[in-house]
Amino acid sequence: MKNLLLPFLCIVACQWAIAQEYRVYKAPRFREEWSKPTDYPDRIVLSFGADAATQASVTWRTDTTVHNALAEIAVADGAPTFWRYGKTLSAKTEQLDASSIEMAKVKAHYHSAVFTDLLPGTTYAYRVGDGTTWSEWIQFSTASDDKDEPFAFLYVGDAQNYILELWARLIREGYRKAPDAKFIIHAGDLVNNAHRDQEWHEWFTAGGFIHSMVPSMSTPGNHEYRAIPEWDGTNAKRRLSVQWRPQFTLPENGPQDLQEIAETVYYTDYQDVRIISLNSNVLQEEQIPWLEKVLSENNKKWTIVTYHHPLFSASEGRENTRLREAWKPLFDKYQVDLALQGHDHSYARGRVSPGENVLDGVNARDKTGTVYVVSVSGGKMYELKQNGWDDYEADRDRAAENTQLFQVIRINGDKLSFESYTATGELYDAFDLEKQADGTNQFIERKSEAIPERRFTNTIPYEDPLPDNLLSILMARYPDHALTRVNARKEAGKLVFAVRMEKDGERLELQIDEDGTIRE
Repeated sequence: MKNLLLPFLCIVACQWAIAQEYRVYKAPRFREEWSKPTDYPDRIVLSFGADAATQASVTWRTDTTVHNALAEIAVADGAPTFWRYGKTLSAKTEQLDASSIEMAKVKAHYHSAVFTDLLPGTTYAYRVGDGTTWSEWIQFSTASDDKDEPFAFLYVGDAQNYILELWARLIREGYRKAPDAKFIIHAGDLVNNAHRDQEWHEWFTAGGFIHSMVPSMSTPGNHEYRAIPEWDGTNAKRRLSVQWRPQFTLPENGPQDLQEIAETVYYTDYQDVRIISLNSNVLQEEQIPWLEKVLSENNKKWTIVTYHHPLFSASEGRENTRLREAWKPLFDKYQVDLALQGHDHSYARGRVSPGENVLDGVNARDKTGTVYVVSVSGGKMYELKQNGWDDYEADRDRAAENTQLFQVIRINGDKLSFESYTATGELYDAFDLEKQADGTNQFIERKSEAIPERRFTNTIPYEDPLPDNLLSILMARYPDHALTRVNARKEAGKLVFAVRMEKDGERLELQIDEDGTIRE
């Protein structure tokens, strides 16, 4: 009897230790009322127009009791009465009734005002409201009419998951690192569920005043598209987020015959840079005539494109061959300098050959065609493509896994400097482009200035760990299987692990609790 008692006590002690020491992530829960609109302006977001020196727009939200919407704007001054020399604009009001959509359950008024004839290189203050209830005064600056004046901007990939919990620290660190940033490029998947209003509320809350001060240039990702069976039936086609157009007032200079992608395909000129947003989700080939026209008529020194799905994938099983074949020839032909992408939940930076633009006798390694970057800013992480970009006609020069990143890009005349930072402010990647007289770029590698490369193998574990005793039980039951996913939770005070086992391409989803009980 004593011989049996000791192993039993060891098992009980082991299980008690697991339950006491194992840290299970506690996701926050929000009451439904948390994201509902009121009569006070919220979700204030600023954007530039086609010409960032003279045009800007602001959008905000209230409940449906507010019908009279106004925006006031004035040249900012150190004197508190700067508003005396301002002007008041009537705003456009649009009702979004998504109360019948299960994920949205909201009815709101969205208001927007467009500021035109602004002075270049000027700091403005604006506020929004209904004439009685007003927001605070908020400041922003227009682009300079000196095309060579130095400036910086931020670029982030997918926020998407754990938005308020984890993306908040990332975007705020980005603002702290580059408080002089003139705008932010969001390369798609701002949220996870296109129409879920709580997630949009998280996005606006996480960015806070940054959204209202630093203009957003947003492009939609695949998670900004989702069917609405409540409206369109069970076999419904995916729709752009019902919140997208009401809550962003973006340039409407995209393809005029393709209204389906209005305010997702557009361009903005900021000094000597043209920034082009493309929609990689739908009508990819139909965008080509417009894109070629915008590129061919571009007289700016620098050209930057942003879209969601990478032309050169960073992660396994996410090939976008058709998209690459459609768009890359134009990027090559018109010497696009930089392509800013998302989607793959990892980091990859590389470049393609400048091709015919390299003169005889010039070291091709010192010249470059388009530099392609994939980055992720939220908390969801994927594994990198193991063979890099060896399958492509491109070189992958820097990569990362399991790391939240933001990018600061600075332009000073003929020089573009790119720096990528972790959520804790460590320099992770860097390079410079120096524009040559023939329009090509000299490439200057600076990754040696950064911290060592980060992978799942040398960072804090992303997947929940499965205790060894439970792993042994699973492997005894399912020999020759590989454990590929573990998610831990607590049920009635007991640890339960949802696991995925794989063998020969077949997946087995099951649960095992801290007592070793398996549920398939």
